[in-house]
Amino acid sequence: MSEATFEPKSILAQLPNLPGVYRMKNAAGEVIYVGKARDLKKRVSSYFVKQHSSPRTTLMVSHIAAIDTTVTRSESEALLLENNLIKSFAPRYNVLFRDDKSYPYIMVTGHAFPQIRFYRGAHVKPNHYFGPFPSTWAVRDTLHHLQKVFKLRTCDDSVYAHRSRPCLLHQIGRCSAPCVGLIDAASYQRDIGNAELFLEGKETEVLDQLNQKMEAAAAALKFEVAARFRDQIRSLQRVLTKQFVESSSERDVDVIAGVEVAGTWCVNLVMIRGGRHLGDRSFFPVNAGDANLQMIVDAFIDQHYSTQSAPAQLIMDGKFDTSEWQDALSETAGRRVLIVSRPIGEGKMWMAMASKNARFAIEQRLAEKASLENRLLLMREALQMEGLNRVECFDISHTMGEATVASCVVFDRGAMQPSDYRLYNITGITPGDDYAAMRDVLLRRYRKIIDQAENATEPVLRPDLVLIDGGKGQLGVAEEVMNELGLCDIQLVGVAKGEERKPGMETLIFGNTRRELNLPKDNVGFHLIQQIRDEAHRFAITGHRARRAKKRNTSRLEDIVGVGPKRRKALLAQFGGLQGVISASIDDLANVDGISRDMAETIYNELRG
Repeated sequence: MSEATFEPKSILAQLPNLPGVYRMKNAAGEVIYVGKARDLKKRVSSYFVKQHSSPRTTLMVSHIAAIDTTVTRSESEALLLENNLIKSFAPRYNVLFRDDKSYPYIMVTGHAFPQIRFYRGAHVKPNHYFGPFPSTWAVRDTLHHLQKVFKLRTCDDSVYAHRSRPCLLHQIGRCSAPCVGLIDAASYQRDIGNAELFLEGKETEVLDQLNQKMEAAAAALKFEVAARFRDQIRSLQRVLTKQFVESSSERDVDVIAGVEVAGTWCVNLVMIRGGRHLGDRSFFPVNAGDANLQMIVDAFIDQHYSTQSAPAQLIMDGKFDTSEWQDALSETAGRRVLIVSRPIGEGKMWMAMASKNARFAIEQRLAEKASLENRLLLMREALQMEGLNRVECFDISHTMGEATVASCVVFDRGAMQPSDYRLYNITGITPGDDYAAMRDVLLRRYRKIIDQAENATEPVLRPDLVLIDGGKGQLGVAEEVMNELGLCDIQLVGVAKGEERKPGMETLIFGNTRRELNLPKDNVGFHLIQQIRDEAHRFAITGHRARRAKKRNTSRLEDIVGVGPKRRKALLAQFGGLQGVISASIDDLANVDGISRDMAETIYNELRG
C-alpha cells in the first residue's frame, strides 16, 4: 500500500500499471471516493484531465487532497476489495446500493432421502443449491409447485428421523412419506433428479422421461405406477402453463435496467434462470445526485456482483465500454460472462420489461414518499410541533413477568428506520413491574446518547418526540428519567389505550402538562402515531417471544435432575434440538453417550409430563 501527500504529478508518476483499488481523500482525511481499476496509473490519471463529462466528478476532484492505492493480484480481487471499502467508508461521491439481505436459494440436501428447502447462507457440499431467487416469494412459490409435482420432503432432520406415521403433508398429497418407508430410495432419487432438472429449466427433458416411464409401466401392466407418472405429468403441465414469461432458450441471464424519473434513480434486476423468469428486484441508490446512467450501472455491477456470482450473460442498455466488467466478472465467476449492452430480439424485450418495472417502482416510491411527507405534516399539526422530525417509541413485553423485553423503534426522515431499532433485555427488576422496566430502558437508551454527545465532534441524533406506549404511570416514569438526565427539552407523549383497548380510541397524554388529546379516528397524523406505536409493539413481542423460547428450551432440560451441561449438549446434538429430544423414544434416549436406561426414562417422563 502506498500513501503520500497530495501532489498529482508526483503521485501519478509513481503509480503502477497494475490492477488495484484507489481511495480519494479530502483535506480532513475522509475517504470521499473508492474505485477499482484494471490499470491504476491510467484510471487515476484520467481524473486529472482538463474536462470531465460529469459535474459530480469535477466537484469530487476539486476536493481531493490525497490518494491511497492498494495493488491487487487480479481484477476480481480488486472488485471484492472495492466493495468492502465502500461498505466500510460509505464515501460521499460513491453511488451506494444498500441491500443487506442475502439472496434466497432452494437447497437440496445430500441425504439418502434429500430434503428440499428454502435457504440463505454459505454453500456447503454435498448439498445442491438452485438460484439465486430475487425474492422470498419466488422461492416459496417454486417450492409449493415442486411439492405438488414431485412430493419431496421439506421437514427438518430431527422431525424426519423420529416420525412413526405419515404427516399431514402426505395426507394432502404433498409428500411421498420417505420417513416411514412409503417410497423406496430409488424412486425418491428419481423424483429428486427430476426436480433438479426442473430447477435447471429442463422441463421438456423431465416431461419426456416421465412419459417414457408411464408408457413402459403401462406396457408392463403396472397401471398404478403408470397412473402415478400420469399425475406427475399433469401437475407439471399445469405448473408450466402458469409461467407467465418464458424464454425460447435455456440461458441464465440477468437483465439490468437503470431509469431516472424526477431526480430519483432505480435499477431493476430481472433474473432469468434456465430460460424461466424468476422475478425481479428494484434497487434505489444512495448518493446518486447528478450521476449519469453509466455511473449508476457501473456502481450496481461493482457492488452487486462482488457478493453474487454473475450468470452466463448480462443484458443492459448502455452505450459505454463494458470490456473491463466482462473480464473482471469472468475472472470472478471462473467462466466466461458475456455482457450485451445493445440487446436485440428477445434481449430487447427483456430490457423493455426491466425498464418498465424500474419506472413503476420509482412511481410507487415517489407516491409513498409524498404520502409519508403528508402524514408527517399532519402529525406535526395534530401535536402542534412544527419542527418534529425524529420520533422514538418504547414498549414493554413479557408473559406474566417472564423474559421481559423493551423495544425502541425510530421514525426519521419521513419513514421507519429499522437499522436504528434496538431491543433491551430487562433483568434485575420485580417480574411484571412495567414501570421499573420502562425506567431501565430509558436510562440505558439516553445515558448512552449523553455519553456519545460528550465525546462527539458532530451533533448526535436526539429525538424530537418520545412516545411511551402506556398511560399516566409509564409517562410519569419517563418524566422522572428525562429530568434526571437533563433532557427536559425532549417532548414526551404517552399513548394510553382507550375503552376496551380498541384501536382508534387511544388518548395522547403530553408530558409535564398532562394535557390530554383525543384525535378523530380518521385523522391521518393520528394514523402515523398509531403506526409507530404498533411497530414498537410488534418489535417488542417478537423480541420477547424469541427470548422466552430460548429460555424455555434450555430450562426444560436444566430442570431435570441429573442432566448437566454435558448431557444436555449430547442430547441436543444427537436429536438436533429440544423438539427432537421431546420426540425421542426411551430407547433412542438411552443410545446417547452418558445416558443410562433409568436416566432415559426420567428424561422421557419429565418432557412428556
